[in-house]
Amino acid sequence: MAQPISRAGAKRAAASRSGPPSKKANIDGPEKRRRIPVTSNVNAEHDSSDDSGQESDFDTDRVSEAGGVADDQEALSKPVKNPAAIRESRQALKALREQRRVAKPHSALLADAKRLWALARQKDIKPEERQKNIVDLMNAIRGHVKEIVLKHDASRIVQTVVKYGRAKERDEIAEELRGEFRTLAQNKYSKFLVSKLIRLCASHRASILMEFKGHVVRLLLHREASSVVADAFELYGNAYERSLLVRDFYGKETVLFSATSGSEVDNEKSKKGLSGVLEDADDARRDRILSAVKDNLASIFNNSDKGAVSHAIVHRVLWEYVCAVNSLQSSSEPEKRFWEIFETCQDVLAEMVHTKDGSRVVREFLARGTAKDRKIIVKCLKPHVEKMCVDDEAQFVLFTAIDVIDDTKLTSKSLVAPMVAAAPNLYTSSQGRRALIYLLSPRTRRHFTPQQIASLAETDALSEQTSKKARNVREEEIRASASEPLVNWVTDHASSISRDPGGSLLVAEIVLHAECDKTSAIQALLSDIAMPYPSSPENPHPVDLAHTSRAYKALLQGGHFNRTTKQIDRTSSWDTGTFAVRFVEIVDRDNTVSICTKGEKNGLFIVAALCEALARSSHEDVQNTVRSWFTDDVRNRILEDHGRGQQVLLDQLSQL
Repeated sequence: MAQPISRAGAKRAAASRSGPPSKKANIDGPEKRRRIPVTSNVNAEHDSSDDSGQESDFDTDRVSEAGGVADDQEALSKPVKNPAAIRESRQALKALREQRRVAKPHSALLADAKRLWALARQKDIKPEERQKNIVDLMNAIRGHVKEIVLKHDASRIVQTVVKYGRAKERDEIAEELRGEFRTLAQNKYSKFLVSKLIRLCASHRASILMEFKGHVVRLLLHREASSVVADAFELYGNAYERSLLVRDFYGKETVLFSATSGSEVDNEKSKKGLSGVLEDADDARRDRILSAVKDNLASIFNNSDKGAVSHAIVHRVLWEYVCAVNSLQSSSEPEKRFWEIFETCQDVLAEMVHTKDGSRVVREFLARGTAKDRKIIVKCLKPHVEKMCVDDEAQFVLFTAIDVIDDTKLTSKSLVAPMVAAAPNLYTSSQGRRALIYLLSPRTRRHFTPQQIASLAETDALSEQTSKKARNVREEEIRASASEPLVNWVTDHASSISRDPGGSLLVAEIVLHAECDKTSAIQALLSDIAMPYPSSPENPHPVDLAHTSRAYKALLQGGHFNRTTKQIDRTSSWDTGTFAVRFVEIVDRDNTVSICTKGEKNGLFIVAALCEALARSSHEDVQNTVRSWFTDDVRNRILEDHGRGQQVLLDQLSQL
């Protein structure tokens, strides 16, 4: 087989046209993507060969055998003074290239297929016309798919048929390639075709994965095939199909003697994974299976440069192994096996935290580990803290580390400090805000779902046995270390953060729960709301922004409304009376009255909360001052137009 060669020359420029760009055809919904490891240096990582999205044309007249292009260029570079000789030389080179093209296997087939492929892969054609071209293209390559699919250009032709074709064409190609999928998965060109067939041909998916039987671990360590197996497990397979891939980790004995008839009973047993295999095993067979799993995992972890460590299938097997070891009845064997696998993978833990199973494994190591073990884990995670904060699964590892590690000085220096330093980048995403809020108010139902809280609570029983400090003591120490830098950040950027929809939520939580001097933050927040009202549309007043207005109202109330108790859950670290007094001093009479009587009167609820806060305090002189601001004339102006909050404000004024 001829060696694939690189095509010389640049891509042709896309044709310019007027009007909006056309949308890419939606074929069976958007393509799924694997989760990105926090150790990755790129924003997106996915092995794909999109035949319709690449603009390069495969012109066989310009691509010759290895060394042919270089020889042609060398011949053309020789100085020839006679114009006639130049033309003759070029004609000779063209004839030579044509001879080389014709001498290639299936040259006529490929030439015809490429002509049809150019028509079928166009973006701006009607579905009926595309289907006609796909049928013609399938007729051209039928019976020869296996011979041409390993070629770099021909592989993309077959991918186009799979992508745009109907189930009939896809099934026909899958049948032609039956028995060759393991070989195709290891080829740098045809691996994309295998992934497309696994994704789009559900009826053939199990049979394709069965061809990987006995070779899954080796394929995961293969440079080309690794992504095929990872995609099949993480993105496309159902529970039974994933079990076909995982089973190879259980050892040759399990692979050879496991039932794979596809019956309902076999499927249900396979879905149980390693626990299902160990159900009826005697002690000797159980030890052989666990040893095989450990050895296969070790081969992955010891070859971390191959990239398989970050795949979800490896994390699933590791979590199954940890669960199986924990369920052993022996008193010493579970601990020995557990710490042996920890020592094997401790250097690559950061590459596992981005998946559900990988995150759960690392959290188990943290909960059961000694102070030395936890220090090793923290050292491994420290360079990736910011990326972990914005990952749904990885951030749970940070939360568990904060929950279980007794050495809060270590935690503050290695985890809390990088999290707080990254606050300007984190507060714009819900995951980042959740990470910062956890430092001050962990597991609050306002920002964490019941499912997330339950997931975090899975390691609580273990940590109670291994951690010496009480949980509330650790929480207070972490809160103390995070409070001052977060409050300083709010002070420096109060206006921009509070005007952001997500940032306003974070500002309220920081000011309510931080345990430090908040005088400067209060000054910065109230200075922003003291701007003249009404304001211009280009620079809206904070009270005209619903999310910002709610943040100020929460600060005046001292907490958030609890729908269950129908009351405000006030925090002990925040004094609403002091904040209300500073509000009166900084915002002053004119601005306070203006936000209730001018424009859209969006300050009614804020001022009502201000009056309520003053009524709870002992500052009678300030109460009298605010009462004097709202004369009968001002109250009449408040009632001029019907709106929300008018009566609420008047009721609170009467309480002063």
